[in-house]
Amino acid sequence: MSEKKSRRKLGKKEWATYGRLIRYARPYMGRLIIGTLFGIVFAGSTAGILPAVKNTLAELFDPEKMGWSAIVGVAIVLPILGLIRGAGYYLSMYFIQWVGLRVVHDLRIAVFDRLQELSVYYYTRHKVGELISRTANDTMMVERAVSTVLGDLVRQPFVLLFLLGVLVWLDPVLAFLSLVVFPICIVPVAAFGRRVRRNAREAQSKLADIVSILQESITGVRVVKAFGMEPYERKRFAEQCRNVFNRLMKVAKAKAAIEPIIVEISIIGISLILIYAHLTAMAMETFFTFGLALVALYEPAKKLSRVHLTIQQSSAAADRIFEVLDEQTTIQNRPNAAPLEDPVERVEFAGVGFAYDLEPVLQDISFTVRAGECVAFVGSSGSGKTTLVSLLPRFFDPVSGCIKVNGRDIRDYTLESLRRKIGLVTQDTFLFNDTIGNNIAYGRADADQAAIENAAKRAHAHDFICALPEGYDTVAGDRGVRLSGGQCQRVAIARAILRNPPIMILDEATSALDTESERLVQAALDELMANRTVFAIAHRLSTIQHADRIIVLDKGRIAETGTHDELLKQSGLYRYLYDLQFQV
Repeated sequence: MSEKKSRRKLGKKEWATYGRLIRYARPYMGRLIIGTLFGIVFAGSTAGILPAVKNTLAELFDPEKMGWSAIVGVAIVLPILGLIRGAGYYLSMYFIQWVGLRVVHDLRIAVFDRLQELSVYYYTRHKVGELISRTANDTMMVERAVSTVLGDLVRQPFVLLFLLGVLVWLDPVLAFLSLVVFPICIVPVAAFGRRVRRNAREAQSKLADIVSILQESITGVRVVKAFGMEPYERKRFAEQCRNVFNRLMKVAKAKAAIEPIIVEISIIGISLILIYAHLTAMAMETFFTFGLALVALYEPAKKLSRVHLTIQQSSAAADRIFEVLDEQTTIQNRPNAAPLEDPVERVEFAGVGFAYDLEPVLQDISFTVRAGECVAFVGSSGSGKTTLVSLLPRFFDPVSGCIKVNGRDIRDYTLESLRRKIGLVTQDTFLFNDTIGNNIAYGRADADQAAIENAAKRAHAHDFICALPEGYDTVAGDRGVRLSGGQCQRVAIARAILRNPPIMILDEATSALDTESERLVQAALDELMANRTVFAIAHRLSTIQHADRIIVLDKGRIAETGTHDELLKQSGLYRYLYDLQFQV
């Protein structure tokens, strides 16, 4: 494809992106029309001032025509026109800005909603900082494309049109010659526009890297400080900041170069007008009015010429937003999915296989768990334990085989009803930056204070919560930073207890507890497990010795199955792992 065709194709893509962006303004078409009408009022009053100025100049500099009544009349009309012009500008700007900010509001919510819908697998392929940047920074870039560009498009064309009418009224020939200059102004705009788009997109990408580094360094602050890596993090952050700075400076240079070029072309045009005025003996008031009209014409012409640049720059941000919105949700309800309302009687894994990007993680996993059974999974790191239990709430879907609840494929149940049947406590305990009470009640908006406290008591968390300065109203901090690891774990267990689901997934649920806390919480978990189907992952084999069945995984396959005593007698992988932990 030739460079010319490539540029034409790029231009079409940019306008297609912008057209899609503007579709978000359709619900607010009423305000957009009102803003346009006030833009016409602004344009008409701007152009209407010029004839009044011409008449005033003619009478001021012609003693025979000069009369106070006419001058006073014009002096009254001009402020009124100025007032109308100001009101038109203000109201047009207000309504258009409202639409622009509302579109950003809707886009930001749409991106967040899409992120909530996307599967866990999507998050394994994208950096958290990048997603934050797309939701926060890119949407702000888009606001300029909507409010600024729309504002210019609904005001400036009318200003341009009315002023051109004044120019033609004053001198048709000179107006035609003056307009020859305008197409020349388009050349630098188009040339520099491509640079703006390319560098703006790269700058947005680098900005996402900055947010990612910032997020990592704050979240992992303990690791950073423990390993003395502050200089490394400073250097890494500074390098990315320089990259963003360099890209933004290229955008700034491209945009800054346009104005002096257009001004120079305009000055040449004015010089030619001076020669024309001398040759045609143009009246002084006509010349001055024509000059004022040209000066007034420069502003809308400049803003309209920059519309393309703004679209170039913001379409890069819009592309990144639409990439998220266009991402397909791989985990979703089937067309005829039914709610899971019956009690859970059995869960069956039938020939289940799973792979990340064609890399096998689980192969031919088959077993059945009945209601009330506790099944534990053990194995070395990377054997597929966490992935296996993540398939049950459909964080991922198997690539082969299926998982059944009560004899029916879980993909035939609605996601909402399936996940309501499942409670989850992971080794990576996550608490929100909210009160402890709200963290426990997360997922149970109808829970009252008595239910929250009862769940905390069963998780042996009530006593330490009451000892905190604000009790259940104490804010846990980001990821529970104000609590100890054991306290966070017990709050998470209380959250699962309050949910009271028939299926429990415990992924190293006691890993962060000291010996005393582990004993207390294990007792609470034993009580919770009664008459429930439990899937437990544990590296500390002491916590699963009383499980009804233990499944040993090795390289994504089931290596052994049995009770604790049965597996010890087999002297296989489980016995090897047990001896590693308990040998003296």
